[in-house]
Amino acid sequence: MTVHDDILSSAAAALFEGRLDDPFALLGPHASKGGTLVRTFQPGAEKVELVTRKKAAKRGTMEEVGPGLFVGKLGRKGDYALRVTWPGGVQQVTEDPYSFGTVLSDYDLHLFAEGRHLELAKVFGAQPTEMDGVPGVAFSVWAPNARRVSVVGEFNTWDGRRHPMRLRHSAGVWELFIPRLAAGELYKFEVAGQDGNVVQKADPLARATEVPPGTASIVAPKPDFTWSDDDWMAGRAARHAPDAPISVYEVHAGSWMADEDGNPLDWRGMADKLVSYVKEMGFTHVELLPIMEHPFGGSWGYQPLSQFAPSARFGDPSDFAFFVDSCHQAGIGVILDWVPAHFPTDAHGLAHFDGTHLYEHADPKEGFHQDWNTLIYNLGRQEVSGFLLASAIWWLEAFHIDGLRVDAVASMLYRDYSREAGEWVPNVHGGRENLESVAFLKAMNEAVAECCPGAITVAEESTAWPGVTAPVSEGGLGFNYKWNMGWMHDTLQYIEHDPVHRKWHHGELTFPMVYAYSEKYVLPISHDEVVHGKGSLWNKMPGDRWRKFANLRAYLAFMWTHPGKKLLFMGCELGMETEWNHDAPLPWHLLEQSEHAAVQRLLRDLNRLYADEPPLHARDCNPGGFQWIVGDDAQNSVFSFVRWGEGGEPMVVALNMTPTPLHDYRMGLPRAGKWSEVLNTDAQDYGGGNIGNSGTVEAQEEGMHDQPASASLTLPPLGALVLSPTGD
Repeated sequence: MTVHDDILSSAAAALFEGRLDDPFALLGPHASKGGTLVRTFQPGAEKVELVTRKKAAKRGTMEEVGPGLFVGKLGRKGDYALRVTWPGGVQQVTEDPYSFGTVLSDYDLHLFAEGRHLELAKVFGAQPTEMDGVPGVAFSVWAPNARRVSVVGEFNTWDGRRHPMRLRHSAGVWELFIPRLAAGELYKFEVAGQDGNVVQKADPLARATEVPPGTASIVAPKPDFTWSDDDWMAGRAARHAPDAPISVYEVHAGSWMADEDGNPLDWRGMADKLVSYVKEMGFTHVELLPIMEHPFGGSWGYQPLSQFAPSARFGDPSDFAFFVDSCHQAGIGVILDWVPAHFPTDAHGLAHFDGTHLYEHADPKEGFHQDWNTLIYNLGRQEVSGFLLASAIWWLEAFHIDGLRVDAVASMLYRDYSREAGEWVPNVHGGRENLESVAFLKAMNEAVAECCPGAITVAEESTAWPGVTAPVSEGGLGFNYKWNMGWMHDTLQYIEHDPVHRKWHHGELTFPMVYAYSEKYVLPISHDEVVHGKGSLWNKMPGDRWRKFANLRAYLAFMWTHPGKKLLFMGCELGMETEWNHDAPLPWHLLEQSEHAAVQRLLRDLNRLYADEPPLHARDCNPGGFQWIVGDDAQNSVFSFVRWGEGGEPMVVALNMTPTPLHDYRMGLPRAGKWSEVLNTDAQDYGGGNIGNSGTVEAQEEGMHDQPASASLTLPPLGALVLSPTGD
């Protein structure tokens, strides 16, 4: 036996045992004396013949020289295909995957290795394409430390020996073109890891997946959705500006509403029901809890594994595109929750992907979230940060998403987040700041601004990290907006106090104005505030049923007139009496009761007032847009303030946070003359007692509270008034 024969014998043994790391050295066409020698591995086949590609005319026979390993010789150069005869006489004609060249360009690999390939989803993963005029699917996956990687699926009976991949050593990427496969095929990557384990992994770049609990990836077609939202895309930047009204309806897609069979609505159903509802309610945007594919529904999507695939629970990617397009045609923006902070430990996912800690930090002090039992991305690896950057851009470009709300930013910024001393690793300077995450977030925000004009990013950040919404060029993180968690905490804490005690907690409602303009803020009453025993928003309100509804109405009015963009979780507008249950649709039957329908009506009117009246939104992020009138009347639990428009036009808000009506309450106003009571949360239409000022207030030129005029008002119990000058 020659050295060459010995090498071939060793390679064949590795093939049979699933250890072959260089399949192109053994399989496919190879020059030899007297012609081209072809080897193919077809375990279980009865016969394999060499044929022409176009007409399948016979070019030669093949001999089985080992279990499933066939060898034959082409009489002359040229393309060829394989005609495989399976038991029962079934014949299959296919091109040889090992007769094709490389899949990825050197430039693609270079960009990927540097973390600068923002179009990964268009190149990597599973891409339907043609090579040498032959249709098929080009597969590629990053697994630099793997001993062998194969494509497996129903097309090869999930046998990892059948389609081992070529390693492109420069980037640690494995690739293979498999002819005659098409969109719709289920597949995974079988990875023989450095640790000796062989695991079938879902494709990190999959653009479609099986419906959970299935875990396979699906070859997705090239995106070809026909969009009808050119006008929206051209004008959305103005809708996202700090002077624009932004009112967001936060939705968990799986539990918003059920269809006639009791199942959650799919994307097409939501395009019908949800879009019309959001438009009727006057919200400007819908924000979806993470819809990236995730194995555990109870995570609400916050433990995603497929950063490029919409969850198959609600339809395929084209259905999701249809939903977004429907929103845009109705004048509604779409924001997605996006989770670059952590990922779950499921065996078919990113964890220990190639037998090493590839996507996650190896040290659990850096790589494991104790709060969520999840793994933390190693953003210090350029390939990992590039993977997530490409995900962000994919959603914004491929699906015309208008914004990303980035989850758990605080956990990314601090190395000691939710850790005790000794449980975290300092940065290179000995500090607690996560420098790699900071660099990633800045790069992400810069990429979004450059690649996706008009799209926004919103940070869920609960600390006082400076400059979250400041431009990167000025040392900030570069987000457009930040959730105001301090406002949420302080105001909910205040509203939960019994009114008799509120005078001792007056500052909890006024203090948020101290920092209201430190960032560009969104005021959030999100899903996090109505689960895990926290009770519904309605049930946070103290007192009997009447007081709960009145408190809720006043609180919503305060929120909608306070500086900052708005976000409300689904169901809060119904006055839900129980906390959110992700396994059941919202209790829409509550609207059969007048009190609950009245809350919904108020919220709809608040949205329209906020959108229609520039003083309530144009200077949300400008300290010149707010002025206290009464901020220190703790004894009466009264609050009053002016919202100023850009042209100096005022609107006045007054709240009485006690259950006792206040008659003849004299209060300063910015100008004398008639003022219209444009909203009263105690109005009969909203379920109140109709205590107020009969629609108008007359202000006299009698200065008070640093205002040039004043008026005597009736402040309804646990109520809010919004006043606007009539010009008379």
